[in-house]
Parts: sequence; structure tokens; C-alpha cells
Amino acid sequence: MGILRILVVDDEPGIRSGVSRILGNFHVTYPFMDEDYTFEISEAASGEEAIEMVERDKPDIILLDNKLPGMQGVEVLEYIRKKKFDIVVAMITSYASLDVAIRATRDGATDFIPKPFTPQELKSSIENITKQLYLRRITDKLKQDGKKIRYQFLSVLSHELKAPLNALEGYLRMMQEKQSGELIDDYSNAIERSLQRIQGMRNLIMDLLDFTKIRLERKEEKIQDVDLESIAAGAIITVQPYAIQMEVSVKLDVRSKAVIMADPDDIEIVFNNLLSNAVKYNKFGGRVEITIDSSDTEAIVVVSDTGIGIKDEDIENLFTEFVRIKSEKTKNISGSGLGLSIVKKVIQIYNGNIRVESTPEVGSVFTVRLPKKIINLPSQI
Repeated sequence: MGILRILVVDDEPGIRSGVSRILGNFHVTYPFMDEDYTFEISEAASGEEAIEMVERDKPDIILLDNKLPGMQGVEVLEYIRKKKFDIVVAMITSYASLDVAIRATRDGATDFIPKPFTPQELKSSIENITKQLYLRRITDKLKQDGKKIRYQFLSVLSHELKAPLNALEGYLRMMQEKQSGELIDDYSNAIERSLQRIQGMRNLIMDLLDFTKIRLERKEEKIQDVDLESIAAGAIITVQPYAIQMEVSVKLDVRSKAVIMADPDDIEIVFNNLLSNAVKYNKFGGRVEITIDSSDTEAIVVVSDTGIGIKDEDIENLFTEFVRIKSEKTKNISGSGLGLSIVKKVIQIYNGNIRVESTPEVGSVFTVRLPKKIINLPSQI
């Protein structure tokens, strides 16, 4: 349960104690909120005292009388606006001229509570204020998250694309200037490294396209029966060239047929990412095993590997966008840090879940559970 701090600013002790009494055991809940809210009440008898408490305690809500000894309520409100505090202010007053009301509204007052007020009137106002505060903070968070994501996109692109482009330019100039000889064979190593860099850039671009796709594309018209064995077999073919280079064996074990309702492109994203990671972070000569099973209501996919493993403290960040687990063993492995965050988002679209168990130097096990049927067809997230 969340707690919101309310500061009551009024020179009448009866008003202050009345608000504390009415809201002392009051709580606010709405279906869209992730928790109920109760209230912690503090009191100030003057505008000057209120400003001290605002600076010190940073309340969430202020119930502010305008007629105060010394500094007036609208002056307190103007101070709060200029300081850009994240506070919702409601004016409580028995008298307010039109000029005062206009000034208070201009400076950010969200409500006017007339004196005398009934307990129900106060509670209704607090319910509305709490809703406004909650929605405003959620909106601000989404905006900030959006800015962070855009900044991370630019950072990833500038780093992950700039470095290979510089390398490609260097290899091409080497060949243009014939620094290693006259024959094409003299540049076989440079050509191979250039191709690896191009593949890395292609993988990054595909990750970014997948990331955009699952955020923006509607799914309803693409939902169909998806046979997980068929998707897994396709993913194995896709990863096989890299598995051969790593001398990693990939085995598929279908214990029972698993068919779910989904967009097959989404499920391909899940399998392709999990399998490519299982090979990429494996050891030479290692193994990857994909097990597919099902119950009456869900499909279970387990991807296990004999790879380098993940530390416990790193697992909690594994599905965060643009996060790559860095260690001595992974520093030369390229990637965008988007793959597993994309996997988790796709699984969440279908109301499934993914769990990870891992032991460093032993390997990792990713377990995915997906409902066979979906009640609400997925949309953009």
C-alpha cells in the first residue's frame, strides 16, 4: 500500500485537526492503480511554516487556505510553482474573489474546497486529487522512459555501428592501397573480418527492427495455430552455421506436441534469440538442448546450454533493454543488448513467463511457459 503525504496549511486549529481526523483511516483505490493509497497528515499554521515544511518534507498534496497570517496562500502557491515541486495543491477557503481564484488556478491549484466542508466532500476531493497525481506521475515516468530509450538507441547505434564501419573503412583502404600485396589471397583475412563486421551490423539492425515491431505492430489479424516443433526446427537451421563454427551440438527433444495461438513471427523471435544466445555464449564443443512439452493449458519450452553461465547478481538485469553482461569471456562477443528484452516482451504479450537458472562455467537453462489459448488478442505494447 502506498502512502501520500498531505500538508494541511490553515490558521484554524479546528480545520487542521478535522482534516487529520477525516483522512486518518481513509484510503483511495482505482482499478488502474497498482496499489491503494493511504495518507500521512502534517500541519502548518502559516504560509512561512508551510514553506519550511515543503522544503524539508516534500509533501505530495497540500490543502492550502488562502487567508493566512503573514504570507497568503496564493503566495505559497506561487513559490511552489516557481520551485517546480511535484506537489498537487488544493485551495481550502471560505472566501475567494475571482482574482484570487484566477491567480490560484494560473499558479497550479487543481481544486477548490469550500469551508465548511463535510467529510464526504473532503474525501471526494482527495480521491480526485490522488487520481490526478497518480496519472501525472505515471505520464511523467513514461515520458522520461521514452527519452531514456531514445538516448539508449542513439548510444547503441553510434557505438555498435561506428566501430565496425571504421574497421571496414580501414580494411578497404588497406586493399585500395595494396598494403599486403597484389593478389586477392593476400587480403583473405581482411575480407573475412569485414564480413564478420557486416554480419554484426546486420544482427543489430534486425534486433532494432524486432524491437520496433513488437512495440508498434498490431497482432489480431496474424493470430493462428503455431506448432512449436516447426518453429524450433527452423530456428535450429538458422543457427546451425554458427553452431558448426563453435562445434556446438544442438538437439531437439519433443516430448509432446505443443500448439499455441500466436503470431508465428513472434514465436520465431523467441526461439531465434534463445538459440543464438545458447550457441554464442557456449564453449567450443558444447551442447544446446531444446525440450518442448505441454500440459492441457500451456506449452513449456526449455533451452539449456553448457556455456559460460551467468552470475546471480547479473540475472536480474538480463532482460533489461540495451544491457549486456560484461565479463572477460564476453568482451569479444558482439550484440545489441536487445535480444533477451525482446524475448521477454513477446512472452509477456501472450501472458506467458520466462525463468532463468544459471551456474557460471556450467551453463544456463531458460524455461518459457506460454498459454495455448489467449483470451485477449495481443496488441501493441
